[in-house]
Amino acid sequence: MAQPQHILDCDVLIIGGGINGAGIARDAAGRGLSVVLCEKDDLAAHTSSASTKLIHGGLRYLEYYEFNLVRKALREREVLLRAAPHIMWPLRFVMPHAPGQRPALLIRAGLWLYDRLARRDLLPASAAIKLRGQALGQPLKPEFARGFVYSDGWVDDARLVVLNAIDAGEKGATILTQAVCTKLERQAADWQATLFKPSCGEIRVNARYVVNAAGPWTAALLHATLPKEDGGHLRLIKGSHIVVKRLFAHDHAYIFQHADGRIVFAIPYEGEFTLIGTTDLDYEGDANQVAISEDEIAYLCRLASQYFVAPVVPADVVWSYSGVRPLVEDGADAKAVTRDYRLEIDSHGPPILSVFGGKITTFRKLAEEAVDHIAKALDNRHGGWTHDACLPGGDLFGATPQNRAVKEFDGWVGAQRSRYGWLPAALLTRYCRAYGTRINTLLDGRAALADLGEEIVPGLYAVEVEYLRRYEWARTAQDILWRRSKLGLHLPASAADQLQAWLNVHPLSR
Repeated sequence: MAQPQHILDCDVLIIGGGINGAGIARDAAGRGLSVVLCEKDDLAAHTSSASTKLIHGGLRYLEYYEFNLVRKALREREVLLRAAPHIMWPLRFVMPHAPGQRPALLIRAGLWLYDRLARRDLLPASAAIKLRGQALGQPLKPEFARGFVYSDGWVDDARLVVLNAIDAGEKGATILTQAVCTKLERQAADWQATLFKPSCGEIRVNARYVVNAAGPWTAALLHATLPKEDGGHLRLIKGSHIVVKRLFAHDHAYIFQHADGRIVFAIPYEGEFTLIGTTDLDYEGDANQVAISEDEIAYLCRLASQYFVAPVVPADVVWSYSGVRPLVEDGADAKAVTRDYRLEIDSHGPPILSVFGGKITTFRKLAEEAVDHIAKALDNRHGGWTHDACLPGGDLFGATPQNRAVKEFDGWVGAQRSRYGWLPAALLTRYCRAYGTRINTLLDGRAALADLGEEIVPGLYAVEVEYLRRYEWARTAQDILWRRSKLGLHLPASAADQLQAWLNVHPLSR
């Protein structure tokens, strides 16, 4: 029998390249553990790029008395904003109110609690507002005369995953994308895994500890590895979103209450668009083939049209996306299933830790708790460190996370405009938002637009593509246009084929 072409020995093998896997890899590598992370597709290819893209406490979870989850998420909200102010920023939400909805006094009380469950240094408090005759009320139907505003945060979810992977890699982790785990066996002293990566064949990994962070596939992987574990406590909830042309010109988002108890957001998106979502439906299909249904599109359009003066119809949808959230089964209705996480450890031999549930906002805390368990088992004495560390590119004013970086981001962009005045303003702003201080790596040695190389498709130059391939594991047009960026929204459909053709004839330079 042919032997695997490559053999890797490590302390921790992490299966899954979503936000939880990448976050755990980052934390573990930063504590001096040797880490291998394998992802069967691209980083953030599934659930972690299909969120509503919010860093938030989860206002609606108060209705289900999930006070501990909300408090934990609210604390993390500002930790994350400070750590990566280039891909996250504060966002104000407008909640219109009308007779027949939850009583205004109840909403006000909920917002008061939301403001006070955790310390706020960056975000303003909630308030009651008049909508009629005001800019925030102009897009809404006239019956919505009053409402409330409160604060949360926005995040580029796919880039958040990539930044964690970059940090892990720079701290010594091996990140393997397009590498599926085909076999995982517990031995007397360690785990033996076989990975298959098309570009290099089989890879054998010997690991002292395994982390199962496979998202929707967590239960299946656990059951395949340890047949006595049925993984029955994982529930798959499908969430879908639609994107339409911009419905309002201001920079606030809306949160709408539906008669069925669901909450739907309408959020400014990519300058030219409005993002509307999400749905919450039990899902039993193939997690590799998740797509929005016509009923979901109609539902989101119908709900938005109940609030906006201009009706939203399915023909307005320019893009949609869906993801399956692996949530902890608690017997609740789909919209009420807890978003908290559970870490389960099987230590009957070399240990395996499985991650169930979770939300993007609490990923760092989840990772810290997971690595605390791993470090104890492996006799690693280094404590958590990510609370006070910037993510790559977030160190605008030094290595320590600062309120200043969030509040003065526009000023920092202005300083880059002085340094890179030869760049078109819109392109510079996009680079600053995507890469933060790593813009200096991207543009190293460039002094004119011609130095960026070929403009492969409008707004995308060869220098950026090479950067994404070299530093961010991007391999395909989809990786670049829909996860490392959202350029796909701004370009004709033919751009993906055009970019892929370019990639095929330009091998990654070493």
